[in-house]
Amino acid sequence: MSWQNYLEQNQARYLDELIDFLRIPSISSLPEHAGDVAKAAEWVAARMKRAGIEGVRVMATGGHPVVYGEWLHAPGKPTVMIYGHFDVQPVDPVELWESPPFEPVIKDGRLYARGSNDDKGNMLLPIVAVEALLNTTGALPVNVKFFFEGQEEIGSPTLPNFIIENQTLFACDMVISSDGGQYSEEQPALLVGLRGLSALQIDVQGPAYDLHSGMYGGAVQNPIHALARILDSMRAPDGRILVEGFYDRVRPLSNEEQAQIAAIPLDRGEFTTQIGLTEEDGFGEPGFSARERTWARPTLEVNGIWGGFQGAGTKTVLPAQAHAKITCRLVADQDPVEIGELIAAHVEQHTPPGVKATVQTLPNAATPYLMPADHPGNLAARDVLMAMYGKEPYYVRSGGSIPACTLFLNTLGAYTVNFAFALNDERQHSPNEFFRLASFEKGQGAYCQLLERLGR
Repeated sequence: MSWQNYLEQNQARYLDELIDFLRIPSISSLPEHAGDVAKAAEWVAARMKRAGIEGVRVMATGGHPVVYGEWLHAPGKPTVMIYGHFDVQPVDPVELWESPPFEPVIKDGRLYARGSNDDKGNMLLPIVAVEALLNTTGALPVNVKFFFEGQEEIGSPTLPNFIIENQTLFACDMVISSDGGQYSEEQPALLVGLRGLSALQIDVQGPAYDLHSGMYGGAVQNPIHALARILDSMRAPDGRILVEGFYDRVRPLSNEEQAQIAAIPLDRGEFTTQIGLTEEDGFGEPGFSARERTWARPTLEVNGIWGGFQGAGTKTVLPAQAHAKITCRLVADQDPVEIGELIAAHVEQHTPPGVKATVQTLPNAATPYLMPADHPGNLAARDVLMAMYGKEPYYVRSGGSIPACTLFLNTLGAYTVNFAFALNDERQHSPNEFFRLASFEKGQGAYCQLLERLGR
């Protein structure tokens, strides 16, 4: 029997298994669901064993667990580690769900449940593919390891030390991520870059306590005014960042990279109108397209600002403090720690007299990630996607961050190839999340093809 026939004959069972998996409310950010995350880990481990994967174990990390497994009987072939996560986002606001988030519902060829798209539906695909190959050919074309985590949705906080402590176990030639997606139902894509993150808070202290603005206004520096001047000094009116040294390490786009980004269609009018703006409201660093700005250029954004009286009516106060939170999205070769230091130096230089400003580093820092488009894993994935879709994939980047990609590169020396089948309209992280059943079926065969292609 071919693996194609095996998959076809077992589709009903696979769907039942996914539904069972989705019923586990493995919300990693809520302490009351820690037991459910552990239950999901045990479910994954049991399913991997049934697939014929060896050495399966649930590993403690100091936080939510990791499930590991392996099949290492292909001498002379590369070792591929398949990555995914079994934790999910919270479900709030629950009243916007059309069906309970952990009671999966199939409607119009779509499976609705929290985690169906991100990432339980996708991470089950390689397990199913390995089962099909082992049950029809008796072997895998390459050596395979599995790394499924339960803390991706909270930034994988305990994984850096955990991976370093287990470097030998996780050693591999490349990582294949089942957490991601395609450009559309008709158009494939390969993710080659992710921006990093530096998060900071600026605190401005003026007088020892709030003052009567009539008695002291005009004679004492107002911390909110001082903070506004500091923030305004960081960016030019056209969006350029004015922090000295901020752009020094930014890797410029090559002509080929510019062409790859330009090949991806973007309707500027739709880009702005879908968020309630007009096309004329478009904004950003001069000399770059909207996609280049969001994928390949760094940013400095004020995410929140507060201080003084916030209630209804008027309170004639001169506040003692003012605060702002800032995040910077970073691109290839920028370092989150260095960016934080540059911003702290800028704040010190531009703080008006009469107040004291301090900068504190916040959690969730992430190093930017960029892999070669012609990496062997990308070439293999490209061939499979071409055969499936009949189209050259777009080479895309993400404005956001996936910490695991830089973590595997920095600790294991292995690039991560994105190979998953979620789509952007499937409401990941939102009420009524869903996964297309067609994508669930398509992805199983795609993983069989990818492993075969890597074996060649």
